[in-house]
Amino acid sequence: MSVLTSPRGKVEVVHCRRTESQDIYCIKNLIRKFTQKLFGKLNIIYLLFNHFHREKANLAVTLCNDKEEIMAQATFVDYPNWNVSNQDNWLSVFQELDSEIPCTPLNTLFMHLFVAVDEYSVGCCREIIRTVYKAVPELYFIFLIVPSYMSLGSTLITVFEQVGNIPSLMYDEDFAVHICHRHRHYPQLHIRNARVEDHDDLMPIFMRHDTLLKETYGEYFLAELIEAQDKENHAVVCEVEGVAVGFMSVCSRVNMQLLHECFDLGPFHGLCIPHPDDVLQPPEEQGIEGSQGAELSSSNPSSLKTVEEPQEPLSPEAMEIIQGRITDEAPVDDLFSAVQSGNSSEMEDIEKFSQQSTVGDTDCDGSYSSLASMLLPKETSYFRPTYKGASAAFCIQLFCIEEKYEARSLDFMNFVFSLFPDKNFCIISLPHLTPEFALIQNFVKIVPFNNCTLEQDLYVFHRAGLLKSINIRLATLLDTPGVENLVSTLMLNKSILADLKQYNEARRDPDGTSMKAFVAEVAEQIVGIAVIRDEMDIEYIRSHYNIEDFIYFSHHQREEHGHLYHFALNPIFRHYTKFFLKEILRLGYKSCLYYPVYPQLREGKFQSSSAHSLTSALHYLVPVRPRRQIVYPLEKLGINAPSKAVSKDPLSYALNHTNRKLTLEPKITVNAKIVVVGASSVGISFLETLVFCHCFNDKDYASMSLCSWVNVVVGRMTAIDRAAKHVVVSKEEIVLYDHLILCTGQQYQVPCPTGADINQHPTNREIPNSGKQRYTDKVPRNHFTLNDEEDCCKALSWIRSNSIITEGNIIVYGNTIDTYTTVETLLNVGVRGSYIHLVQPPPTSTVTCINNYSVESAVEDALRAVGVTIHRDALLAQWNDGRYPDPIQSACFTTPTKPFRLTCCMFFSFCEKNVDYETFKALNDACLVYDSRLVIDTNFHTNDVAIRAAGSLTKFSNKYYSNEWTHSSFSSKEIGFQLAAAMLSLFDPTLEPVTEPPADLDRLIPMYKGAKIQGGILPGSYHYLHIAKPAIPTPLEVQMAQPSFGSEIVTGNAKNGTYFRIHINKYKMVETITCLSKEPFPASNYIRLFGQHEQLLNNLCARYEDKLIPDLYSYFMEPWCMALFHDRFIDLRKELRQILTSKEEEDFPSIEQLARQIEDEEISLKEKPRKYLKRVFQETIYKSLVEKSILDYLHYNHYHLPMYAWPGII
Repeated sequence: MSVLTSPRGKVEVVHCRRTESQDIYCIKNLIRKFTQKLFGKLNIIYLLFNHFHREKANLAVTLCNDKEEIMAQATFVDYPNWNVSNQDNWLSVFQELDSEIPCTPLNTLFMHLFVAVDEYSVGCCREIIRTVYKAVPELYFIFLIVPSYMSLGSTLITVFEQVGNIPSLMYDEDFAVHICHRHRHYPQLHIRNARVEDHDDLMPIFMRHDTLLKETYGEYFLAELIEAQDKENHAVVCEVEGVAVGFMSVCSRVNMQLLHECFDLGPFHGLCIPHPDDVLQPPEEQGIEGSQGAELSSSNPSSLKTVEEPQEPLSPEAMEIIQGRITDEAPVDDLFSAVQSGNSSEMEDIEKFSQQSTVGDTDCDGSYSSLASMLLPKETSYFRPTYKGASAAFCIQLFCIEEKYEARSLDFMNFVFSLFPDKNFCIISLPHLTPEFALIQNFVKIVPFNNCTLEQDLYVFHRAGLLKSINIRLATLLDTPGVENLVSTLMLNKSILADLKQYNEARRDPDGTSMKAFVAEVAEQIVGIAVIRDEMDIEYIRSHYNIEDFIYFSHHQREEHGHLYHFALNPIFRHYTKFFLKEILRLGYKSCLYYPVYPQLREGKFQSSSAHSLTSALHYLVPVRPRRQIVYPLEKLGINAPSKAVSKDPLSYALNHTNRKLTLEPKITVNAKIVVVGASSVGISFLETLVFCHCFNDKDYASMSLCSWVNVVVGRMTAIDRAAKHVVVSKEEIVLYDHLILCTGQQYQVPCPTGADINQHPTNREIPNSGKQRYTDKVPRNHFTLNDEEDCCKALSWIRSNSIITEGNIIVYGNTIDTYTTVETLLNVGVRGSYIHLVQPPPTSTVTCINNYSVESAVEDALRAVGVTIHRDALLAQWNDGRYPDPIQSACFTTPTKPFRLTCCMFFSFCEKNVDYETFKALNDACLVYDSRLVIDTNFHTNDVAIRAAGSLTKFSNKYYSNEWTHSSFSSKEIGFQLAAAMLSLFDPTLEPVTEPPADLDRLIPMYKGAKIQGGILPGSYHYLHIAKPAIPTPLEVQMAQPSFGSEIVTGNAKNGTYFRIHINKYKMVETITCLSKEPFPASNYIRLFGQHEQLLNNLCARYEDKLIPDLYSYFMEPWCMALFHDRFIDLRKELRQILTSKEEEDFPSIEQLARQIEDEEISLKEKPRKYLKRVFQETIYKSLVEKSILDYLHYNHYHLPMYAWPGII
């Protein structure tokens, strides 16, 4: 916040922010004729009407007062306006103008527009300039180019001075070049050695941050630290106008042994000076197998052979890539002599940089742990280099700076490196929950080893990182040796070098696509390489990913979209990654870059020939949410179907993106360790929401690539140490956490036989009720509980390897829907129906798993038709007549009448779901409150503030008096989303702080609204789908008998496989959908019908009553309903509602207000309320506003909805 005073003495409190799209209308009102002459009328039109100020500018700043009224706006771009040069070669023009000005693309921006309220224009201009210099620490010069005959006016003349004239490429006249220097607005800090008299200036700064040092070391600890300076310890300050405003204490004594034990410092040669006795290679006998998991962050769809070629033996550095370390520092010579050349170019393993982790419980619901996982490694099996050389690092012991000067923190580094001329590295260790501040944003964070228990994060900065001479340029043939040296140890180096060769020879791909290669150069050495191509699949990207969360797509030309294929940068210069990306955009004439991450290894094979997962730039890109797709009836739509680029099968990759405006966007790194135990739907939804802030797409995990942001550890949680804040995995390894999220869910358990002797002919009534006992003996090898994909694969493998298809009974025990899908799968793999016995235990509820008599009858008829035997109300009594149960050869059951015995070669159990015993024991031993489930409050908290839990593992505390409601009653995805939403405020400073609910509301459990969905393929090859609102389970017949039930619409017949049922509640909203079909149907489309008003479904009820809907399957394949299935239809509904609830005409209430007045009888009507509201709607502005909104929606989304017509296309 700053205060501006006008010449007339008026005062405004102002602040700067990024320009937003809605600012354009106010900005237009601030434009004067003088502005048009100064910046160019055509340029301003282009800026505003193409949203250039927000879309393609590198930095657009709006200055507002405390009422959020716009006072001024300025737009800055990394190339000149008025076409005085091409955007890729302006530097030569300005060097000819004045060689004394050391301007470079790194330290220069150009002002393309400035407007302000006249009365405060001078103050606004200075405030914006100061803010820009503060936001971009590397910036030293801002240029302003205007026609030479124009004066700058009374405002801009106060900050700019002329340096010369240059000609234009387009115009005949010359243009004047004006410059604004940093030192007049936000200067570099003066750094010097600290003196004792600085104590009084510095202590208030320290005390504002923390009083611990004073309490520990006394009131004069700072003066004593300054006095204690010697060759190994130095104290320096930064000063402004003679006053110390910052302090740094540095020391050359570093515990290198501890650092080597805890952190992977291989890329920096252990922070030591190279020594002849260094052991950098593992012994011969410790060779390791190659792994494609270490493939470089490069994609090349045209090079199909890359991943199929035999892998070369891996170096220790490549091994470190596999283990998930910071890797790949480029070999350099004298300039970076402390970095051993054996550790090659930067490809940080982003999975390790992310501080989120998941511990996949092998018994948990969902199959995520099998989709992308890595085994928890044993550190003892890893080779670690031994360094004999002297330490090449010094450390920062203490650092503090006044907040208003924090952006200049890096100014300390030149001075402190000069104090240690023999040291090449500066390190700093911080508690890992320390918010990332400006200084360490320039450091590289070091990855700890898995057995590291230090509660500190280590950051490293190399002396060469201070060099400002980094130059990004197009690659040439002469750069090839330098690039080869840079990428020599990367596993896809051949692909990079092949693309570089292709660029140097043809400038195009073999398929004709334009390509460009760029190198980063420092002191005539290649320290980075990037290769881009034109993005040729842009229609697919727009239609399948929410790229419009970040750009206005229509404001970018097709040729401005680029595809990033390769990116490697020496970690010394990692803080220049954004600059490298910015230069790629400028030199390549691009406005957007896209980087796909293809699926990782699965069962030893890549799912795509383009598969890649690592890029050193990924941390600076933004993940783009995949879009839910409409399932189109292409044959029925005919020529009105979407283009093939839109409707083709998904390519299954996760998309990452950057653009011009993001290259100068600040990014906050959250270092909190968030550990999620359990790969259930709740856990995956939670993680995906943290990454994308949106619920996940369960159809395609590949389109999310959570492994790019999350470490996945496969193991079983066996203990929780709340005091040490770590989880014990598989009884030996530990995973540290700051926030622990428990989402293990419930799993099918091995049933415990009652032990009844069927020779005594007992009935169920005679079986003693000893409660639910846990099975503790050895699990028979032919007993299966199917909890995830891996369990299913094991069962199928057993069937195929043991001749189960041709002989032997299979018992399926349970009464859940999974028993039916299992039977259908067994029939499909070739097992004869007569070999299958479906044994259903006595029901524990009056509600069946399907809860629809028509569907159940059809399924049971199908079972009988294929010879499957159904046994009801049967309790498992014994395996193998009470003898050793492994393997199971027979099973005995009791019933309400007489017992029976079945021979058995395979036993599937779906008897009950419960919390896994090891999970329960870990929770119980950790003293977490457990009452048949883990007890939580309405904010997901357990009795430990650092531990949250969600999903079917949990129950609400008894204080809510709602034991019948649990998380199992609601949608798992929504629970995960709400859990993440509850935690985002802890990590995202841009979010509004969460307000505490009123005391009475805290006594109520939250009621989530997302649909509960179940489905599968049932016996008889019936495709089944059931969608319903969250509710306490009640038999369907009881529901229908309620007076408030509403109505149902049913077409088709269950036994014929044409059954479609919709339940419309009393408010005319779709509440339940049940489908049973012999043919596959678009389930994702039908899910979108849930919660819609029946009139929105083309007056569904009226049409059904008039017998105009013989088949709901055909009805929802008609072209008119495609918009209902569109992912942005919900946004249209919100927009239309906002129109009807807002007061669009001053002297007339809104439609919503009118409806409320009619409800409250404040208006006496001579006609029916519905007719009155309809007439008002048509006679006022609301009708035209609604029509315009709908037409805009159809026009904007025409690539998805070409089947709709609108005015002007016919």
